[in-house]
Amino acid sequence: MGESSVSPHRVTQLLQQWSHGDDSALAELTPLVYEELRRLAHHYMEGQRPDHTLQTTALVNEAYLRLADQTNPNWQSRAHFFAVAARAMRQILVNYAKSSRAQKRGGGALKVELDEAAIISPEQSKAIVDLHEALERLGTLDSRKARVVELKYFGGLNHGEIAEVMKISTVTVRRDWVFAKAWLHDELHSATSMK
Repeated sequence: MGESSVSPHRVTQLLQQWSHGDDSALAELTPLVYEELRRLAHHYMEGQRPDHTLQTTALVNEAYLRLADQTNPNWQSRAHFFAVAARAMRQILVNYAKSSRAQKRGGGALKVELDEAAIISPEQSKAIVDLHEALERLGTLDSRKARVVELKYFGGLNHGEIAEVMKISTVTVRRDWVFAKAWLHDELHSATSMK
């Protein structure tokens, strides 16, 4: 059963039941959110080799394990869950990209399993780290705009869902998104031209 066949309200109900200690809600929730998590992971993996299905699955599984392993989760809504999932996936990708780059330089990096290293190509590894670093710089200038980018790009949330998670207006989300896209484009372009 895909998430499209169930209402976002039902997902929110299950998340809240899980937050209150109902483990049976987690069992019912898992298949409902798993396909959406796969869609998000696939979005991150675009541009990879055509045979990246297992790598997408590895990203989803690791993110899901991090989400399901939380003690006393306090899920407010479906959008909140996917916002946290977006942050988890971003961190997983950044950690793998940094580990992969460090190993290529021969540094004393942490050991990365072969399956984990295969998640990200060298080109995408650099792009992920560059985007992460640019987002960090944007976050020091305007943390709200950086959060909007994270939720939209890494979380796949729409403007209304972002507004709900951040408790701001949809107009503010749109304005922040337009500004942040332009800022990041300039930042990434200038960083590339300086190398």
